[in-house]
Amino acid sequence: MSDDVRLPATPGQTVGPFFGYALPYEHDNELVPPTHPDAIRFHGRVLDGAGDPVPDALVEIWQSDADGRVPRVGGSLRRDGWTFTGWGRVATDNTGTFSFSTLRPGSTGSGTPFFAVTVVARGLLNRLFTRAYLPTAESVDTDRFLLSVDPARRTTLIAVADADGLRFDIRLQGPDETVFLRYPDDRA
Repeated sequence: MSDDVRLPATPGQTVGPFFGYALPYEHDNELVPPTHPDAIRFHGRVLDGAGDPVPDALVEIWQSDADGRVPRVGGSLRRDGWTFTGWGRVATDNTGTFSFSTLRPGSTGSGTPFFAVTVVARGLLNRLFTRAYLPTAESVDTDRFLLSVDPARRTTLIAVADADGLRFDIRLQGPDETVFLRYPDDRA
């Protein structure tokens, strides 16, 4: 038998809604305290194909710090008020809204700064991966990944500056569906 034989994926099973039982933790949405001098609010809504809110989704973000460094520190589940771990998790509320207190990510040297976003929700067989790019003029012109996305769909990957910070709505289906990423090892 060959060593490179790949077994077929087994059928998936939908997840949730049970996140409230084991996944929340204190200050889960505060990558930095809201009182931090450089804190911004990264927020939005998770919406289904009909545009209705998904009240029981779980949103996670990973990001670089303001200088573009990817944090490599432990303790992501323990917020100590000063260590930036670059990771946060929050459940949506009854209106599908999520919100993080964080820093504006810097460029890691590979293009436009972005938040890596993961969504888990009822009815999904696998978690969904996407990116939320900062709204900069360079976003479309210089980022290799954005340039590879159909121009009509690029806006689904770019956060919008508003009075409360950066807004990024995640649409799970429909004509304005957010562009989701697939990694080579993902099995659907």
